[in-house]
Amino acid sequence: MSDRPLVVDLPAGAVEVSAAWHRPDDAWATVAVAHGAGAGYRHPFLEGFSGALTDAGVATLRFNFPYVEAGRRMPGPAGHAIATWRAVFEWLTDAAAPGPIWASGKSYGGRMASMAAAQGAIAPAGLAYLGYPLHPPGDPTRTRTAHLPDIDAPQLFVSGTNDPFVDPHAQLEQAVASCPDAALRWVEGGGHSFEVKGRKRPADEVGAGIAPLIVEFLRHRSADGNRSGD
Repeated sequence: MSDRPLVVDLPAGAVEVSAAWHRPDDAWATVAVAHGAGAGYRHPFLEGFSGALTDAGVATLRFNFPYVEAGRRMPGPAGHAIATWRAVFEWLTDAAAPGPIWASGKSYGGRMASMAAAQGAIAPAGLAYLGYPLHPPGDPTRTRTAHLPDIDAPQLFVSGTNDPFVDPHAQLEQAVASCPDAALRWVEGGGHSFEVKGRKRPADEVGAGIAPLIVEFLRHRSADGNRSGD
């Protein structure tokens, strides 16, 4: 593992954000992992999730968004997050990251990845959302889905069945169906951070438990790509 700064070009000038790069021997894919709105790249959930990916042979780059690096609690403009995602993919390209490069993120971080992909700021092999925030809790009329059908890359939505950000479930199912290439995996009983009521587990263990769903999807899509290139 190596901790290193990542340079992001913002309208007011370049800033550095923290990042952690894990590249296992014989890595066959790479996943860039973004944090949720209220936590940085060192959150235990993300550390457990990324560690499990690394154990499965997937390189990972976790990183902060500029507002977290600056010590603020509330996200900055969406354009800043999109610029960060662009910088992440440029960094991974320069580092010759192994295999196909995927974008993933917890809640807000995943949504910002989807916006970056829809706008053409990044061109990931696919995207994996960990608790996509479909709408604010209790307000299903304010959906955040209009851009999702503009993404041609494969998308994987992993959501808990008790997540208030995707209630009613039919809204998420309809959003997934509207995309050119998307799949949905439900985590039974899981909340927005995949916590299950009555089953207390450390956040890193919860994150590690989600990773196999992403690994399975990556392997499946890699196999599809290999077949299509035969």
